[in-house]
Amino acid sequence: MNQDAFALLPAFVAVVEAGSFSGAARQLGNSKSALSKRVSQLEQLLGCQLLYRTTRSLTLTEAGERYFEAVRHAVRLAAEGEDAIGALQAAPRGLLRVTAPMVYGRRHIAPLIPDFLARYPELQLQFEMSDEQRDLVAEGFDVAVRIGALEDSSLVARHLAPCHSTLCAAPAYLARAGIPQTPSDLSGHNCLFYSLFRGGIQWRLHGPEGEVGVTPRGNFEVNNSDAIHTALLAGLGIGNMPDFIVAEDLAAGRLVAVLPAYRLPEHGVWCVYPRRRHLPAKVEAWLAFLGERLGQV
Repeated sequence: MNQDAFALLPAFVAVVEAGSFSGAARQLGNSKSALSKRVSQLEQLLGCQLLYRTTRSLTLTEAGERYFEAVRHAVRLAAEGEDAIGALQAAPRGLLRVTAPMVYGRRHIAPLIPDFLARYPELQLQFEMSDEQRDLVAEGFDVAVRIGALEDSSLVARHLAPCHSTLCAAPAYLARAGIPQTPSDLSGHNCLFYSLFRGGIQWRLHGPEGEVGVTPRGNFEVNNSDAIHTALLAGLGIGNMPDFIVAEDLAAGRLVAVLPAYRLPEHGVWCVYPRRRHLPAKVEAWLAFLGERLGQV
């Protein structure tokens, strides 16, 4: 194979797998223009067009499809070879890209970062906090911290800690609106809920009669748990909140547990990452550090 063409393969494969030059640029840490230039150089060396480009889409030509299927495995093997070498390094180094949910990331991950970087000074950490579930491969993330049920079975998951939730409200709200005695009573209350879930939301309560599903209804839904927390403290209604946000308020009496005979499902805190034959040292360092600090089970 032409050595110049081989050096351009990672750019071509990344663009195809990401589905766009912008997605590949984020993954590789390059500019869109640099990647476009590399793909154009590859096309010139091969003497054929590999991609159809428009302002809104990018598709493979017939030659591009055949070439991609033939070379993507070579690029993956080369990357695994680099990972294998990196796994043997005494000190993790290079760029580590991590994404985590907004509130959990701000409250529990961000405070740990100075210690992590002090332990591994040759690492550069890019930390993105977002409640959107990111595509790790397409967007070039090494690891994601996720809470709750895991949907993508193609990723490797490592459990970090349990996550419990509590139905709660401020004493002032309960004094004004009354205290619900059964899950059905919630239909007469102002329920505050998280709005980012696809396909609607249900609160699953486990009590003496088994599992009961409640669809919350109220005048405030928002895609940020801190905003719900603030509204709860102000006495706006009842919310389903993770204990890592409301535990101190419950202990201090600023919030009160509602329907304490009913428990909510337990969710885990996980690190997930793309499956690789050799786990890079920088990823292993991050997993070990969070497991140590957050209480890996």
